[in-house]
Amino acid sequence: DHCIQYMVAVPLIRGELTAEDYEDAAAADPRIDGLRQKMEVIENPDFSRDYLDPDKRSIGNSVQVFFRDGSPTEKVVVEYPIGHPRRRKEGEPVLFEKFETSLRGKISEKNSGRILSLFADSPRLLDTPVDEFIDLFVV
Repeated sequence: DHCIQYMVAVPLIRGELTAEDYEDAAAADPRIDGLRQKMEVIENPDFSRDYLDPDKRSIGNSVQVFFRDGSPTEKVVVEYPIGHPRRRKEGEPVLFEKFETSLRGKISEKNSGRILSLFADSPRLLDTPVDEFIDLFVV
């Protein structure tokens, strides 16, 4: 699940990468392996250095796509991805949305609403007895 080529190919094909994309049926899409075989992964020494630097702990990556006719996209560079401690505030809404999506269809709408409401109110969440909290996840 940590193959960089897979994690780039799937969103290029489907527009996003979700947990379902790691299921056998999704991974069996032959376009994924076809695209992965065309990729070249090159270490950027600056990214490696900054990752190991305790003052930075960057998780830098970049991507550039070259089309059949040789024309390229712009190179996109991200030094601190969403979810990195330096981008915590930006990451919280994205994480909350992913959490909400993961509840949908798996837990009743009523309980999903209760769970989301608890997570939106930290003091109330912390005051919720563990057994009551766990009961919200019972299908």
